This record gives sequence, C-alpha cells and structure tokens, in this order.
Amino acid sequence: MYVFDINIIAVLLAALSSFLLGGIWYSPLLFQRTWLEGAGLTELDLKAANHKVIFLGSFLLSIVASVAVATLVGKGSSVIDTMSFGLFIGILFVASSFGVSYLFEQRPLKLFLVNAGYHTLQFTLIGFVIGSLN
Repeated sequence: MYVFDINIIAVLLAALSSFLLGGIWYSPLLFQRTWLEGAGLTELDLKAANHKVIFLGSFLLSIVASVAVATLVGKGSSVIDTMSFGLFIGILFVASSFGVSYLFEQRPLKLFLVNAGYHTLQFTLIGFVIGSLN
C-alpha cells in the first residue's frame, strides 16, 4: 500500500524494527548499565518512568524517522543504497550533532558511543527495511 509514493507497510516495519532494536540496545543484554551510568540514571528511575508515554512516543518518532527515510530515498533504490543512506544519516547528522551537544554538556564518551551507535544502527536498519520492501 502506497500513500504519497511511500510504502506504508515498509515504513511501519522499519519503525517496528527500529523500536525493537532500541529495546535490545538499551537492555541489560547490551548497554543498559553503561547508558544508565552515563545518563546519571538508576534502576529506580527506570521503574518510576511513565512507560506508556516513553514507548508510545518512541514508536511514533520511529515512524517519523522511517517516513523521512522512505521519502528521501524514493521508490526503486537498492538495499545497499538505502542502507548507506541510513548509515550516513546516523553518522553525518545524528552522531555529529550529538557530538557537539555532548562536548558542551561534558557528557561521558561512553554515553555518546552508546547513543550515537544506536541511532547510526537504527537509521541503517530503517534503510535496510525500506530498501528491502521498496
């Protein structure tokens, strides 16, 4: 199903994959401890958070990111092209922007690597899904 020349199914699957990646990335399986320490959070902070707002907001923002990638790459792009595009977004826009903020905020390098790494992989994954279903 296409709306405005965007494959809606691809966008929703890309958003879902991005959302699931975040769940794994920031879990105890991978980088939860490093992320908590770098962000100055505790397990109690996680328990006290409004999970409905956080998860719904994260999924909606993943949809926005997926729509943006799908719009910018258009139809007919190869998987390699869309993945490369996602990788470039992650490194050249997100990570570099985080880098400037983290330097001024004097945040830990480990936190930068966890967050920038997630978003770089996130956009690469979105590119993969969009390209695969394009």
